[in-house]
Amino acid sequence: MTRDTYTALKQKIEKEIVKLQKQAQALQEKRRGPIITSIVQSMREYEITPEEIAAVFSKTPTRKTARKSAAPAPKAVKRTVPPKYRNPETGDTWTGRGKAPRWISAAESEGKSRDQFLIQN
Repeated sequence: MTRDTYTALKQKIEKEIVKLQKQAQALQEKRRGPIITSIVQSMREYEITPEEIAAVFSKTPTRKTARKSAAPAPKAVKRTVPPKYRNPETGDTWTGRGKAPRWISAAESEGKSRDQFLIQN
């Protein structure tokens, strides 16, 4: 492809883009007209002034500002749970929640009961 054909094609495409942009703008103006007429008609019907609309419009936060201005969700308070089991040999403890520690698993595989490791209160 020579430079002349590239330049000619580029100009042709740019002209097409400008033409399509003008068509899009005309279509938008054509569709906006009836909507604006409907809004004005409703404003007259309900006796709404442009100042009222402007006041409400300026008070209503946009989606972006609504997210930013919202207070952050309170963080969950992490409570500590007292240990329920204690390894008498090492002093390690376990609350009884989550996966059992290795020392409990090993003791159970030897035939011991978890009840043997319960902390007496």
